[in-house]
Amino acid sequence: MMRQFQLVEKVRGYDPGADEDALNRAYVFSMKAHGSQQRASGDPYFSHPVEVAGILSEKKLDTASIVTGLLHDTVEDTVATLEDIERLFGDEVSRLVDGVTKLGQLELQSDQTKQAENFRKLLLAMSEDIRVLLVKLADRLHNMRTLFYITNPEKRVQIARETMDIYAPLAERIGIRDWKDELEDLAFQEMNTDARASIVNRLGFLRERGDDLVGLVVEELKETLAEEGIVAKVLGREKKPYSIWRKMQRRDVEFEQLSDIVAFRIIVEDVESCYRTLGVIHSQYQVVPGRFKDYISIPKPNGYKSIHTGVMGPQIQRVEVQIRTPEMHEVAELGVAAHWQYKQGEPGPSKDGMQYRWLRELLEILEHAAEPEEFLEHTKLEMFADQVFCFSPKGDLFALPFNATPVDFAYAIHTDIGNTCVAAKINGRIMPLRTRLKNGDQVEITISKAQTPSPAWEAFVASGKARACIRRFIRSQRVEQYENLGREIVEKAFSRDGYELTRKAIKGVLKKLDVEDETELYASVGEGVLTGREILEAVYPGAKGRDGQKNVVSIDEVRPKQKKKSHAIPIKGLIPGMAVHFAGCCHPLPGDRIVGIVTTGKGVTIHTIDCETLEAFQEAPERWLDVAWEQEGTNGFEHTARIHTILSNTPGSLGTLSTVIGRDGGNISNLKVTNRSADFFELLVDIEVLDVKQLTNIIAALRASSVIHAVERQRG
Repeated sequence: MMRQFQLVEKVRGYDPGADEDALNRAYVFSMKAHGSQQRASGDPYFSHPVEVAGILSEKKLDTASIVTGLLHDTVEDTVATLEDIERLFGDEVSRLVDGVTKLGQLELQSDQTKQAENFRKLLLAMSEDIRVLLVKLADRLHNMRTLFYITNPEKRVQIARETMDIYAPLAERIGIRDWKDELEDLAFQEMNTDARASIVNRLGFLRERGDDLVGLVVEELKETLAEEGIVAKVLGREKKPYSIWRKMQRRDVEFEQLSDIVAFRIIVEDVESCYRTLGVIHSQYQVVPGRFKDYISIPKPNGYKSIHTGVMGPQIQRVEVQIRTPEMHEVAELGVAAHWQYKQGEPGPSKDGMQYRWLRELLEILEHAAEPEEFLEHTKLEMFADQVFCFSPKGDLFALPFNATPVDFAYAIHTDIGNTCVAAKINGRIMPLRTRLKNGDQVEITISKAQTPSPAWEAFVASGKARACIRRFIRSQRVEQYENLGREIVEKAFSRDGYELTRKAIKGVLKKLDVEDETELYASVGEGVLTGREILEAVYPGAKGRDGQKNVVSIDEVRPKQKKKSHAIPIKGLIPGMAVHFAGCCHPLPGDRIVGIVTTGKGVTIHTIDCETLEAFQEAPERWLDVAWEQEGTNGFEHTARIHTILSNTPGSLGTLSTVIGRDGGNISNLKVTNRSADFFELLVDIEVLDVKQLTNIIAALRASSVIHAVERQRG
């Protein structure tokens, strides 16, 4: 564990103006606050915040960040309060500690909704000060380094998966490559232990056999550049096991087929020397096609600049070479931390520039996403997608996900442009909106005020922002439809029971029903979340229908056959104003034991009690309704039953089937041949019957026929 004076000296080493007193006070305060607390390893808990502060100091962060690292667990895990932090260390540190604390209070769960919610709150905290993210990433990094002390293997895998899905991509996105690599490798070690161990063993074997291959390549590159008068610093690094494994998966190759497992960095004095060095490397060594990328001309969204190329280099080894200046190297190593501009009188970071654009884009997606799961989906699209770079007619550059379309381009310009785009020109030619864009394409968007987003767009857009905006529009359209339907249902419910429906009455129960306004209330009714009866009873507590029956109704909205239209479906337990459907999976009949399932947007669906579909609703008991058939009988309403039958492939057999069904009062409404052979037909037959008793009689009669070999009631 790093001692107090060591931490202070380390921070003052890169920041002579650091507040030494604040660092000392934070160290002592945290040590006393955590007291005798211990980690899973048995070490004093205080060792964790000290290590987090040490990790932050490696990125040369300001005093406030280091102090936050020391204090980040005090409010959550000790008796210390935010008021104490603000009083002793000031408002800035208090805000940072509060941001990290809110994230730390979220328990890790396997449920993806919870994971998405964590991510949502993480980004919200970042939006105010990105240092919250830096402290959280350092916290996660140290926790991953000590993950093996947790005894529960499921929890370890769970933490590793969250690290791989959320924290490692975030570290990459803000440009802190070494944190990203280590987080991925530590998570990989837990999630796929055998694969990592295999790669590590193979790398060790190569090192033993290679006789310092890295050193030989470094020396040869230095000599080659020196001969051309280029002063350069050459560094070689072995790629991480997870990076190698991912490349093996992506290329579908074995370890032995990979030759570029070592990357070399050439650091030169200026941009001109970068391109001179590139020329020397390409003239001396054979270029590997498709491996050249110029991130100096077109930097990554996080500000990363460098030239990447692949060559058959020294020692006849296929190597990856990265060429950059010292300034570029600092940004590559420190990421967003390299952009902090903490000066006297300027306590906050500069938030201008490309490195913050991605954060604003993610926050815009957050605004449009309705559910946490949807937000996670959109942000994952943004984080993991490769990019294409396209230009507007004015020459503005836009970075888009791989496979982006003109619709994605339009939304990247502005949400309103995306919502109203009707056509696109790509490199001067009118092209379909679903056309995939390529690097360097110039895109011109044509808009119309009469245009609205098409639901079909969602099938081909690639960016999270575009998908979120399209879904938002579709939702708004659906809400309008549900609102109109719900309003009609509520009006009927009030009218049927002789009560007056007024806006004043509705406004009075909004809070009671946990809805924001009338629109949401009526939309909830139309969608089946609330019922007309519930609204009536909320406005007039204790209200009953004119017949005095509160919960027993006939559903007259479901129309029977014209000849029996005067009769209603006799079901007990349904709520007035809600639509009812009979499940096509089990075809319930009067006489069957039944259950009602509240289905969003459809009302109530009636199933037989033994229907296999009901398994899907086991975790949602609030959607189950206890319903039953009225005892008076069927009231002449005919229901559709389905049977599966096998009959002889002989003349007249189908006629016999029809005769038997008709003789017992059934009526064939549909017939489908599912299989035919030389000897038999297999049929699905839909029969209109009054109840299960009549169907049973028909099945018994069919089984007695010589041409019918098998008959069963079909559940589906």
